Amino acid sequence: MPYQTARKTSTHLADGRELIYFDSAAASGRDRAAYPDTRPLGSGPAPGESRLDPLLGEWVTVAGNRQERPYHPGPDVCPLCPSTPRRRTEIPAPDYEVVVFENRFPSLAGGGLPARDSLVGPLPHLLRGGGGRCEVVSFTDDHNATFAALDDARVLLILEAWIDRTATLSTLPGIEQVYVFENCGAEIGVTINHPHGQIYAFPYLTPKMRSVVAASADYLARTGENLHDAVLSAELASGRVVFENAEWAAFVPFAARWPYEAHLYPKRRVPDFTALDDAQRAAFPAAYLDLLRRFVRLFPGLPPAYIAAWHQAPPGPPGERPGVALHAEVFTVRRAPDKLKYLAGTESGMGAFMDDIPPEVAAERLRAATA
Repeated sequence: MPYQTARKTSTHLADGRELIYFDSAAASGRDRAAYPDTRPLGSGPAPGESRLDPLLGEWVTVAGNRQERPYHPGPDVCPLCPSTPRRRTEIPAPDYEVVVFENRFPSLAGGGLPARDSLVGPLPHLLRGGGGRCEVVSFTDDHNATFAALDDARVLLILEAWIDRTATLSTLPGIEQVYVFENCGAEIGVTINHPHGQIYAFPYLTPKMRSVVAASADYLARTGENLHDAVLSAELASGRVVFENAEWAAFVPFAARWPYEAHLYPKRRVPDFTALDDAQRAAFPAAYLDLLRRFVRLFPGLPPAYIAAWHQAPPGPPGERPGVALHAEVFTVRRAPDKLKYLAGTESGMGAFMDDIPPEVAAERLRAATA
């Protein structure tokens, strides 16, 4: 396809973790693999474990190794900046465009091995050992950049990396969901201040995806229609549309959980990144950047603070996949320049969200957040 133009170079770090460079045609002459990782890292991460909550039927991942991950390193010791002769980082090359690598401190690990289930104790305590994979996606070698400040060409290259990783991770044994996301800003809890996102290949359906799959199946059984198609049609007819172009549309959902939350859908439903056609891919950078930049402009003078969560249909044979539509849910924890939305008693304790700003008001403010 015309928009699959990235040059992909796969190599390995000193502890065996995979690292993949994605380069545009402009950088196609550079041999990224010519720079080996010479750090004394030892072996790679050990497989973690997940435990099933018997009351909720939800998996909880336990990853004690995460306590050792970098915590707010300065730009002089950032692990996502390119390596220099004096300082070796997670990226051995002296420069790069987009790079993906296995997380050194993953929540989920096990590579291509399926998870192993076992019962623990007299109660129905199910332990799942190993399974899954966590990858880091560094969007640029510029430590001080933001996703919203990138140009269309770089966003298209990132999209190609997401497509490639979705296709690959979906084929790993036991993987039930591939989740692409970006945490942006210290208020969100980001511990490395370098523009990057992550991809989790889950060996189970997350609670939210499990609910969406069930709701979609129920709606299909009752109406014979796809729930996401119905949602998009209804939202495009509402007063909560933020913007739309020929291929993509963004809106504040009817039952938004966060003070400022917007969803971005392709107008023709696809299950995941791999199914986007040429027109959808070509129109993606302008649409996604438009949405992220509106969130940045909501609070001028403040650094971005948002989560961009990409929903994709769980992997499966053609014709048997749930009717979940690819879409992004972008939201910020800011409800005012000097106020944050905390998940306190009702949200954290009961999972019952209480929104501070009516969705119609949020949509109006996002529409007004233009350049």
